[in-house]
Amino acid sequence: MVLLAAAICTKAGKALVSRQFVEMTRTRVEGLLAAFPKLMNTGKQHTFVETESVRYVYQPLEKLYMVLVTTKNSNILEDLETLRLFSRVIPEYCRVLEESEISEHCFDLIFAFDEIVALGYRENVNLAQIRTFTEMDSHEEKVFRAVRETQEREAKAEMRRKAKELQQIRRDAERGKKGPGFGGFGSSGMSSSNTSIITDTLIELEKPKPTPAPVRSSGPSKALKLVGKGKEVDDFVDKLKSEGENIILPSTGKRPSDASKSLPPPTHTESVHLRVEEKITLTCGRDGGLQNMEVIGMITLRVSEEKNGRIRLNVSNNDKRGVQLQTHPNVDKKLFTAESVIGLKNPDKSFPLKSDVGVLKWRLQTTDESLIPLTINCWPSESGTGCDVNIEYELQDESLELNDVVVSIPVPSGVGAPVIGDLDGEYRHDSRRNVLEWCLPVIDVKNKTGSLEFSINGQPNDFFPVSVSFVSKGSYCDIQVTKVSQVDGDSPVRFSTETSFVVDKYEIL
Repeated sequence: MVLLAAAICTKAGKALVSRQFVEMTRTRVEGLLAAFPKLMNTGKQHTFVETESVRYVYQPLEKLYMVLVTTKNSNILEDLETLRLFSRVIPEYCRVLEESEISEHCFDLIFAFDEIVALGYRENVNLAQIRTFTEMDSHEEKVFRAVRETQEREAKAEMRRKAKELQQIRRDAERGKKGPGFGGFGSSGMSSSNTSIITDTLIELEKPKPTPAPVRSSGPSKALKLVGKGKEVDDFVDKLKSEGENIILPSTGKRPSDASKSLPPPTHTESVHLRVEEKITLTCGRDGGLQNMEVIGMITLRVSEEKNGRIRLNVSNNDKRGVQLQTHPNVDKKLFTAESVIGLKNPDKSFPLKSDVGVLKWRLQTTDESLIPLTINCWPSESGTGCDVNIEYELQDESLELNDVVVSIPVPSGVGAPVIGDLDGEYRHDSRRNVLEWCLPVIDVKNKTGSLEFSINGQPNDFFPVSVSFVSKGSYCDIQVTKVSQVDGDSPVRFSTETSFVVDKYEIL
């Protein structure tokens, strides 16, 4: 058997992918494929056609043809067997047999073709061996990557520890210069050093990772060395990113592309702007049972005009789940406990201008399954051809509206794309990351349940852990600011509010 070329072409003879196994010019290959449709006899069941010099062995693939061009003295039975193997390889890389899909995966197909035929003669391989050869899976490479990721995590952890030590040294130096007592929020004429002391004590949810604070020139020389070391670690991590490596974030354990989504900032804000932010961390078992659920929230205040610096905030707390509240040290705790009003201990002072200040934070930690906002049930069951997987969701908290919901299900590699059955919403199959993403634009009380069914080769354990991400403009704990008023005269102040509820980690193990 001498196989000259293997090609995927349209019914008009246009070549989409062609692999030559002997020395042939492009013009000759295009000429052979262009002549192929004209040689076929309509109404006959033949799977080959011959000319004076070559033989075409072909198989229809919907709107396309899989064509083998061989010499006339080749064994037709071996040609047909080889053709069947070529036809089975194509669906491994292309979900649909269309021109755009073939063009997108052309190099994957060429690499697979090279495993079937070498120098015009067929290799003794089957489909499973072709998958193994093209994946080029290496245990040594996995070990190397695991060691390097561990080193990166340790370096980042060391950087965070030294950054905290540096901040503590700087604070001690600032307090030593200033003298006894806590500076408070201060008036409009307050120094920048006092502002930095206050903002350092706040927990800011929007920061994906801690950043070393700026070092004052009067600080100890040891602090300067610590910043230099942290910068070296950052440069090392940035260099790895530039080489195309996936860097794991130590704060979340996710890749940067998998980090929590956030809502876009509002287009218009008042001079008094409030951000109510909540993040959820949840871990469930695949057989049911809530292992851990934690919701952390914060109200952040930003005042942009000096005339609105001396204000008070009326807080509405409608939570019935047992949330633990904590005010900033400069906030009058007795006033908040008695009247749910946030105000400074010293009413003559103002909030900092044009800076974000956290005034109230809360935390909810529970293992009560009834408090799960969105439940996910994943049921993989083995069948004769692989696994049938059924996934369903149910919105437990009907007061929420979840947007941009993505349920990510890991799938086995090298077994082709999953076959989708019933589906609510849309799906994406990422063959590079081996993940099936179930995408739902909105989940609310009108769309509180939905399901996805698909089939694929694999074992039940291959489809875990399932992870979920979403964003919401509502508050899970239902804590809001209802009124802002001046300290003098209690006159109301116009304010804007931005509420967000996002996922930090949401997994079914």
